[in-house]
Amino acid sequence: MGLGIGGAALPSVFGKAIAAEQLLGTLDIAFKKRLADAALNTAKTAGCSYCDVRVGRYLRQFVITRDAHIENVVNTESTGVGIRVLADGAWGFAATNELTPEGVATAARQAAAIAKANAKSQTSPVQLAPTPGLGEVSWKTPIKKNAMEVPLKEKADLLLDVNAATLAAGANFINSLLFLVNEQKYFASTDGSYIDQDVHRIWAPLTVTAVDKTTGKFRTRDGLSAPMGLGFEYLDGDKSQKFISPNGVVNYGMSYDMKEDAVAAARQAREKLSAPSVKPGKYDLVLDPSHTWLTIHESVGHPLELDRVLGYEANYAGTSFATMDKRDARFQYGSPIVNLTADKTAPGSLGGVGYDDEGVKTKKWDLIRDGKLVDYQTIRDQAHIVGKKESDGCCYADSWSSVQFQRMANVSLEAGKTKLSVADMIKNVENGIYIVGDGSFSIDQQRYNAQFGGQLFYEIKQGKITRMIEDVAYQIRTPEFWNACAAVCDESDYRLGGSFFDGKGQPSQSSAVSHGSSTARFNGINVINTARSLG
Repeated sequence: MGLGIGGAALPSVFGKAIAAEQLLGTLDIAFKKRLADAALNTAKTAGCSYCDVRVGRYLRQFVITRDAHIENVVNTESTGVGIRVLADGAWGFAATNELTPEGVATAARQAAAIAKANAKSQTSPVQLAPTPGLGEVSWKTPIKKNAMEVPLKEKADLLLDVNAATLAAGANFINSLLFLVNEQKYFASTDGSYIDQDVHRIWAPLTVTAVDKTTGKFRTRDGLSAPMGLGFEYLDGDKSQKFISPNGVVNYGMSYDMKEDAVAAARQAREKLSAPSVKPGKYDLVLDPSHTWLTIHESVGHPLELDRVLGYEANYAGTSFATMDKRDARFQYGSPIVNLTADKTAPGSLGGVGYDDEGVKTKKWDLIRDGKLVDYQTIRDQAHIVGKKESDGCCYADSWSSVQFQRMANVSLEAGKTKLSVADMIKNVENGIYIVGDGSFSIDQQRYNAQFGGQLFYEIKQGKITRMIEDVAYQIRTPEFWNACAAVCDESDYRLGGSFFDGKGQPSQSSAVSHGSSTARFNGINVINTARSLG
């Protein structure tokens, strides 16, 4: 995963720069349909057996601060049309930002020519799983407050107020940011679908640093917010919806108190300066959802993308150990209490949409049930390979100018079926570590061996949290780790985490995806000490 920020940096915050709220509104739907029909008709005339068209308008705003200063504001708008066709059994793609019927028709002819050229070297024709024509339909992220409509000054004041409170609480430095995305996507295909979608996402990350000025030692604590598929209500909504762990760490659900989290981060970063280093060994790990999402993402989400399983995709940490023979044998991926689902419909999730970029209606389905591998994530031209009659709706592009390809659904660990709180889970741990927040990670080219850090680590002895510790990372082999899952808290503890910038493909594309879970316990996991030794 990488953080990719594009666009022109604005010279001042409140000067002549174009603010995101000046880019509001949408393209007229009749205009979008006229462009789409120009492409569809041209593709048919050019001999294509299938065509889909994506008319996209992508708005993004990034507000970036450090301490008492606004460092940067970035606003971007990108609008254009992407056209994908099948001709002679092969794919072709072309895109244009010329928003006229003539410009779109020219791009459609280019796509057809590319497909026919590709067909000459193709070994077998593309097989598309059928999907019904839906006519004219629409879907919107169910937001209460459009973040793009909130004045820039209000956003800047929020971040600077957070920063001031954090510095007053003992931090030496704080970086706080606000990332906003609005994707206006119109899809049309020769199947007979015309789909208009309005997608919103928000993220408010922060990093707090505390310095021991005597020794020069420093420690950081990142924010515990999750990026969400919500509007600005995420930052000014119901602050009562939060989760307080047995050690007093606050985690957040569908609303986020950024100042509260940042002030706590100042205290905890300073506490890290004197926290003892972990003793390596085997521990029972109690993993908070703010941490578990990344482990799910890397050890379940990516390895169960069918293109990685088949070897079609190997960028960003390779293919997958979870080959099709394992699915056929109902491979024991995890313990019997482990149930992992893929879901493109989850409310508030980053990946929650009504339809994918192939016009397939989104859904929820099992990947791992009772610990056994039962399914993968597929798109239309893969479904036949695994014996499916329809796509799972996992095909997306990050821009109108990019070709759509397989992307991860929201992959989540189901909550436990038995009533169990985090405090009760910890009572049953004799020698363990409670981990909150995500940190650094590494994973091999088959997504089999991996290592994960975190933000906060607490020692557990004889059922009680005793103290903060530092320098913790745990090592896993994916199936051994998930088979070590001994308990999962109930639905009342369930929360989403996620990646706002998940990279995949070549050329690389970025997408956003959420992963939900309740706090979970994994027994007998190998923990290493990550402290740097200077001899």
